[in-house]
Amino acid sequence: MRTALKIIAAVILLAIVGIQFVRPERTNPPVNGEATLQARASVPGEVNSILERSCNDCHSNATTWPWYSNVAPMSWSVIEHVNHGREELNFSEWGTYSEQRRQRKLEEICEEVTERHMPHPQYLWIHWDAELSDSDVKAICDWTKAASGADLPETASAIE
Repeated sequence: MRTALKIIAAVILLAIVGIQFVRPERTNPPVNGEATLQARASVPGEVNSILERSCNDCHSNATTWPWYSNVAPMSWSVIEHVNHGREELNFSEWGTYSEQRRQRKLEEICEEVTERHMPHPQYLWIHWDAELSDSDVKAICDWTKAASGADLPETASAIE
């Protein structure tokens, strides 16, 4: 019985070591300062601070890669979340979006934070400071409404 446990433990240890060699690429593509959200839209300082604290790691090309993004299998999940986040919305590439896409993204930003889908719940497990307060959500939604120049759904008033 002890021999079997030792063999199982050795196989598990070898598997843990082996998966460390399967590394998806962590990237931070170059940022064209003229294409960023901040360069192309009027973002109030308070909202910019919230976006930097709670959104930029997954929704910009300026990701701060944490130590655990070097350890498989956790690294696989982190890199997948960042890649998916950048595909959905990338503040570093805001200037490349069509006007229609920008309007849609502004609406979605307010919806996602109001419904507490963003920041991603798994991100908040470790990044407690990224959690949005009700006043953060209101500031973001007020900004998205003003930036879009349109009447967005009354999601911000639901949190007041």
